[in-house]
Amino acid sequence: MRRLLARLGVAVATVAGAAALVWALQLLAPGDPARRVLAATGIHDPLPAQVEAAQRELGLDQPVYRRLMDWYAGVARGDLGVSWRTGRPVRAELADRLPATGRLVAATGVLAALAAIPVTLLASASRRRWPDGLLRVGTFVAAATPSFLVGTLLLDILVVRAGVGRVLSDGSWRAAWLPAVPLALGIAAYWSRVLRTALGEAATAPFLETAAARGSGRLRLLFVHALPNAARPLLAAVGVAMGSLLAGAVVIETLFTWPGVGRHLIEAIEARDAPVVQGFVLFGVACYVATSLLTDMLAWLIDPRPEAA
Repeated sequence: MRRLLARLGVAVATVAGAAALVWALQLLAPGDPARRVLAATGIHDPLPAQVEAAQRELGLDQPVYRRLMDWYAGVARGDLGVSWRTGRPVRAELADRLPATGRLVAATGVLAALAAIPVTLLASASRRRWPDGLLRVGTFVAAATPSFLVGTLLLDILVVRAGVGRVLSDGSWRAAWLPAVPLALGIAAYWSRVLRTALGEAATAPFLETAAARGSGRLRLLFVHALPNAARPLLAAVGVAMGSLLAGAVVIETLFTWPGVGRHLIEAIEARDAPVVQGFVLFGVACYVATSLLTDMLAWLIDPRPEAA
């Protein structure tokens, strides 16, 4: 329980600090937010009285510390502000796009797991032989290949030339698998390297030598003894990758016109829509922290030894 409370405290402090940094970005943004809000409503040459009224409505006439406290209070209530461009609550815009990003993340995770785990186990069972060498070369190539390059090739070959899939994605499960491929390649390479290293370290542990001396075969040593001990670093790698993807796969979502969080964030940055940028970035930080905390707790449940924590 003490460990859980300590990790929760670190997570809350991390999100709180990130919220302050995200909010401070608005102070560094060029231009007057009130004028940008008025321009978004069609008033491109506002009167001074209109600017002052907009500043009061946005709370820009308040001291900086008061505005920061209001921001914290709003975040605690789930209120991330109102989009300057559309006039809609940022929370509603995030909720509209999160399901599409969730489908893309799930499809990516499935493809990455199918590509990384079985192949790595096969290579580990044949360590220092050709399957192991082929895996190392494959993971290096997959990790070094940019996802946007793979995505561009898929769009050109499969969608444009072969007519498979759609140029304009609708965010459905059926359309999620194609953009998930370039994302899954890099993630699979990362997971494979982590799992291979963990299995290699477990293979030299004294308990494995004892199990081998008792007559355990190669496959039993791998699946029963080595794999459970490699679960902790693999879970940590899964948490990092999935938390990052939940924040939005910006390049791939934009390339495949995927109606998710990442693509909308790019549109908000281009429009200088600060509340949307702030809300979406803070959501990304919260996803990263939450998935890291969850996987850390799962890993601790698998192996609660203090020295492995």
